[in-house]
Formats: sequence, C-alpha cells, structure tokens
Amino acid sequence: MAADKRGGNKTVRDLILSMLVLGVAVYLIYLFIPHDSKATPVKTESVGYTVELQQARRDAPFPVAGPTGLGAKWNATSVTYSGSDPKNVTWHVGFVDPDQQYVALEQTNGDPADFITQVTINGHRDTGRTLPVNGVAWQRWTGGRYDALVREQGGVTTVVLGTAPTSRLQSFAASLKP
Repeated sequence: MAADKRGGNKTVRDLILSMLVLGVAVYLIYLFIPHDSKATPVKTESVGYTVELQQARRDAPFPVAGPTGLGAKWNATSVTYSGSDPKNVTWHVGFVDPDQQYVALEQTNGDPADFITQVTINGHRDTGRTLPVNGVAWQRWTGGRYDALVREQGGVTTVVLGTAPTSRLQSFAASLKP
C-alpha cells in the first residue's frame, strides 16, 4: 500500500517548514509589541479621584484622608475604595510625583498587621525609628519595593508609601487632610 502524499505521512521537511512559519509569526509579534526594559514601570495615565474620595468620606466609618495642595505636577494614577465590609474598609490613591516617582496613600480600619504587610509588599518596620509629620510621629517601614510611613490611630491605619525619597513621603503625608 502506498501512502497518499497529500494527507498521510509527515516528513522532517514539513516539520521544519512549520517551525519556520511559527518563528516568523513570533518574530512579527515581538516587533510590534512594546518591550522597553529601561522604561519606568510606573503607570502615568491620569485618573480622577475626587468622586471616589467624596464617596469614601461619606461612607467610611472613619475620617478618610486625602491630599491637598500637591500642585499640577502630581499625577493621580490609581484610585480604589472598598466599603463592602464595614469592619475592613480600604481606601487607596496613587500618584506619580514631579520626579516620576510613585507615592500612594493607603487607609483601612481592618487588621493593621495584615494590611501593612500587604500594601508594603512584605516591608518591615525600622524598629525604633519614627519620623515627624506635622508634629505627629509616623513609623518608618522599609521593603524591597517601597519605603513607607505608617500611622495607627483610633482604629485606623494610614500608610504613605512609594519609591520616592523619605522626605517626599513626609511632605505627601503632611498634605493629608480628613
């Protein structure tokens, strides 16, 4: 019995041709998808956050903080508010500062230890080190990705974190108003 050349046996030649076609397709995809490894990973598209801040201030069982007087060079890039569990309300707003560094505000009335670990991405407390912000001592936290200032007061945990220098984190924390 002879094998039909159109449908039966596959040859090494057919395998190599298939690999070449796939290689060309992968190369074309690689060419047209942006992949600058030196680019900043910070998202820079602007988002509005005033509506979410107003909602959070109306709904949250604690005084929700928001930045004031940051200036036009501060760019809000992310915002979330979750109030579905009244015992674990969370508020987040993230910015790119004038030096293209990330700075964010995180707040909750939930478990402080879990929250701080989560938002600082497993940061650790710089034991015994506090920094003043408007006359109030904030705990200093450091981590692999972010540095942070943490304040726990009245059942509310407030975290200011980011890639910006500590002095910028302090000035951002000083801009927070309930």
